[in-house]
Amino acid sequence: MARRYVDLSMTLENDIVSDPPFLKPTITYEVHADTKHELGHWFDPEIAEGMYGGEPFAAAEWVKLTTHSGTHVDAPWHYHPTQDAKLPGGSRPAQTIDQMPLEWFFNPGVKLDFRDKPNGYVVTAKDVEDELKRIGHVLQPLDIVVVNTAAGMALANRDPGYVGIGAGVGYEATMYLLERGVRVTGTDAWSWDAPFSHTAEKVKETGNPKLIWEGHRAGVDIGYCHIEKMHNLEAIPATGFMISCFPHKIKGASAGWTRAVAIFED
Repeated sequence: MARRYVDLSMTLENDIVSDPPFLKPTITYEVHADTKHELGHWFDPEIAEGMYGGEPFAAAEWVKLTTHSGTHVDAPWHYHPTQDAKLPGGSRPAQTIDQMPLEWFFNPGVKLDFRDKPNGYVVTAKDVEDELKRIGHVLQPLDIVVVNTAAGMALANRDPGYVGIGAGVGYEATMYLLERGVRVTGTDAWSWDAPFSHTAEKVKETGNPKLIWEGHRAGVDIGYCHIEKMHNLEAIPATGFMISCFPHKIKGASAGWTRAVAIFED
C-alpha cells in the first residue's frame, strides 16, 4: 500500500503572526562564508577555500525562541505543578516533556470540526459528543483528537489577528475526552483554550477567575498533553489516519517542539 503524509505543522519563521510580539521567535541566518572562522577550532580557516566545491564552510542559523514557539506539545507541567487528582493514586507531581510516554504520540487521529463556532466560543462536552456522532466515531484510548477551528485559515492567510481567533475547548469538554482515555489533543489555534482576549471579557463580566485556562487546567485532574498551533487540519478527514507528534526532549521543560504529521495508508 502507498503511504501518504500530510504536514500538520506550521513553518517557524521571522515575522510570523502566530504569537504576540513579546513571544515571537528570532532567526538569524548565516550563509556558508559567514561560518568560515569556525573551522579555526580544528583547522587553519583559510583551508576552507580549498574545500570540495569551493565554498567556505557551512550554512547555519541561530534561533531565539521559547518551547511554545511554533507547533509544539505542551506537557502537564505547563498547566500546573500537579496532575491526576481524579485518577487512582491521586495527585502527583506534574510530568515535564522529557518524562512523557512515547506511546502517546503515534496513534489514530480524530478530527473534530468546530470552524463554525465564533471566536471565543468555549466548546462543551455536548459539542464534542455531537461532533463524534456526526463523524460516526467512538473514542478509543490514546486516540489523538485534534480540533479544526477558524484559526486554521487565519494562520494560513497570515491574519495578524490570529492570536484572538478560533474557538477553545473548556474544562468539561476536555474532561469528556480524558475520561475516555484520550491523552493527546491538538488545535490549530494559539491555545487549547479560547483566546485570552475573549476570556478576559467573560471574567470581567462574571468575576469568575476559574474561566481562565479552564481547558488547560483539566490536567490538574487527569494529566494530558496538547498540541498547539497546528496547521493544515482542513486537508485531513475526520478519521482514517495516524498522527505522529513526538515532542523534542528538553530536560525539565513545559513543552517541546514537534513536526506533527498525519499518515495515511492508501
